[in-house]
Amino acid sequence: MSLLFGSVRARATLGATLVVAVALAAAGVALVLSLRSNLIGEAGTQAERSARAVAAELAAGTPYDGLSGLDGDDRPVQIVDEDGRLVAATQDLERISGTTTSEVRPRPADAPREDDFDDDDDDDDDDDDSARGRNAAESLEPGEIGQEVTFTNGSATIDGDTEDYRYAAVDVETPRGERLTVHAGGPLAAEHSAVQTARTALLIGVPLLSGLVAVVTWLVTGRALRPVAGIRREMAAITASEDLTRRVPEPDTHDEIARLARTTNETLAALEAAVERQRRFVADASHELRSPIASLRTQLEVAAAHPELLDLDGAVEDTVRLQHLAADLLLLARLDAGERPSDTRVDLAALAREEAAGRTGVVVPHTEPAEVAGSQGQLARVLTNLLDNGRRHARETVTVTVRREDGWAVLGVADDGEGVPEADRERIFERFVRLDAARSRDDGGAGLGLAIARDVAARHGGTLTAGQAPTGGALFELRLPLAGA
Repeated sequence: MSLLFGSVRARATLGATLVVAVALAAAGVALVLSLRSNLIGEAGTQAERSARAVAAELAAGTPYDGLSGLDGDDRPVQIVDEDGRLVAATQDLERISGTTTSEVRPRPADAPREDDFDDDDDDDDDDDDSARGRNAAESLEPGEIGQEVTFTNGSATIDGDTEDYRYAAVDVETPRGERLTVHAGGPLAAEHSAVQTARTALLIGVPLLSGLVAVVTWLVTGRALRPVAGIRREMAAITASEDLTRRVPEPDTHDEIARLARTTNETLAALEAAVERQRRFVADASHELRSPIASLRTQLEVAAAHPELLDLDGAVEDTVRLQHLAADLLLLARLDAGERPSDTRVDLAALAREEAAGRTGVVVPHTEPAEVAGSQGQLARVLTNLLDNGRRHARETVTVTVRREDGWAVLGVADDGEGVPEADRERIFERFVRLDAARSRDDGGAGLGLAIARDVAARHGGTLTAGQAPTGGALFELRLPLAGA
């Protein structure tokens, strides 16, 4: 059960079915109540019409035996005097309830009432008093019919047929000055039949409609979620095979599932690129480390066999290269791990002058202060890498400039060498990339300097780009947001 309702499809179907079932049940109850009210009102209207028709004949002085409303039709009628005594009633009336008296046959005025011998005569007296109070509430003239109508519910048996009725009571003053009350009933059979039919329809229709909604919702959600199942299966296959070149199917729609598939494929592409970059990085790092280690081992083995042939300067040089390469790899690992720089204030102009001091061919013209927030050590590493790169390719001079520009600190390093071809100005920032033979392992390092510089710039919220200097050489511009900007 928990697995079933753990499905989005099952929860959507259950939710839609419950909402529709509750809505249908509420609408059905409201419909039944409205139908019952309308039909009861219609029965009351019929009862009032019959009561007023009889009252009109009494107001005209028609005797009891000449009243047309008492000729044995299927509607019960009672005529009661001020004392609550039945003076006339419908022919074939066998039983009645819901009116002021349960009598069905008129009796002489001096005859005792059946209610007088009833043990509950006090309650009947209360009913008579209530009837007389109602009659006295409206003053009538001889031949006048009262405007007030009192409605009650009850039942009656006429010629062996028992039905429920809605009774209307109307007062009338006869020409002889008698105050009478006419009780006439309107049948409630139509109300009972209609309400019962409506209830039956609801009891059958609500479950059927709810079931239909459940089936339709199940099919529609299944069709809508089918691409999700395909995405899940493909992701499971990718996980099992570790083949990051595969992609999930993208549906030909413009909905959320299509956007999910596209985002998933973009994530897979980025993951594939990251993994490939990591593999290439490990392979290149292993290759770069192999050369100085092999050279150093060879020198040490030769020195062990022939101490007089030890190349101490070469061993020290290979060791320094290993140290630098290890430091570069460690810094790249920290940058890839998302290490955030500190918020120390660093003046790029002062840092440029400090790093350029003692370097042959490096000039720093007049610069304006430009403070940025970040790691002084990492920014110094960027400048060192850019200066080393410039010295390797410059004919004579490397120029360092610092300026402020629209909330940015811009540090430029330009050389007067041959420059970088436009097609290679992005590729040179890739790790272990060398453009020509001039950038050998001996002269040009391992090809990590510019990659480290760009990664550090990105971690500081800035950019590092390559362009062409006014002298025709290469121009590297580092842009960092000014502190507090």
